[in-house]
Amino acid sequence: MLDRNGRSIYEYFQRKEVPDMNEKITAHPQKEEREKVLKEIRQLENRKKILENKQRNEERRVRTRRLIERGAVLEGIFPLAPDLSGAEVKAFLIALSHLPGAAELTANLPKSGDTP
Repeated sequence: MLDRNGRSIYEYFQRKEVPDMNEKITAHPQKEEREKVLKEIRQLENRKKILENKQRNEERRVRTRRLIERGAVLEGIFPLAPDLSGAEVKAFLIALSHLPGAAELTANLPKSGDTP
């Protein structure tokens, strides 16, 4: 292919001084540094999200285990509990809490977070 002067494009580019593409152009070191810092910030934010998700999953797992264990205790003590609805179990436990002596028993229980 020829240009307007009759020269081939290949010859034109052979004579033209083209900078080596392998050389790193550092015309904007501040811009490169800024991009590097922004990339690091994004990476740290992603790591933070991952750690927060892991923490939430662990808290959910612990809560699920606790609920299962307590449900098993309830069913072990009250064999009819599996046949009751959630509202009926709640009403039953509320009724138990109003029996004489229940307030003293709950007052002597360890507070949440205390070790038994």
